[in-house]
Amino acid sequence: MTQHAQEASDNYKGVWDGRIGFGKKAALLVVDFMQGYTTPGSPLYAPGVVEAVARMPRLLVAAREARVPVIHTNILYQAPDQGDGGIWVKKAPVMRTMVPGNPYATFCEEVIPSDDELVITKQYASAFFGTSLASTLVAMGVDTLILTGCSTSGCIRATAVDGLQHGFRVMVVRDCVGDRHPAPHEANLFDIDSKYGDVVSLDETLDHLRHD
Repeated sequence: MTQHAQEASDNYKGVWDGRIGFGKKAALLVVDFMQGYTTPGSPLYAPGVVEAVARMPRLLVAAREARVPVIHTNILYQAPDQGDGGIWVKKAPVMRTMVPGNPYATFCEEVIPSDDELVITKQYASAFFGTSLASTLVAMGVDTLILTGCSTSGCIRATAVDGLQHGFRVMVVRDCVGDRHPAPHEANLFDIDSKYGDVVSLDETLDHLRHD
């Protein structure tokens, strides 16, 4: 831990360091693990996402064996002008590549959804905004969201905040989220762990799935 990180941790201690833990029923949410983030040369390419995707098969196997619901999200816009992306695609025009037929908008091979797994398409950062995710989780009786995907500083943070605000216990698997640079990755994990959910290791999550 760097001196700056230690100072932040000490400053938050006893104020913003509560833990909520896993609840009674979890769902695994896999956010936007698409090839645009893992293909060298893509404007969205993020080494941290490549590493996170590589760790996902173990978690997916454990969740499926435990019969934990697995939900995937992707980002897709309507061609040719991506008008359903609103202001976001104006702020971040790099997202305009996420259209049907573009290889960058396809799932990474390591996390391809099974035929019986739900895929929710979104246009904005949070997996909850403008989607049926919250209603779906409630209907399933889920109280805990195991959150994985990319990017940590964007869609993961936004989903974590909205997950808390919709009444779910948000558990972010540190090993299975990624970003294009370690600084925003670590800063946002710090914020999420302090205020919006618990940041947990892959091993902790696997242990919970195996013994729940």
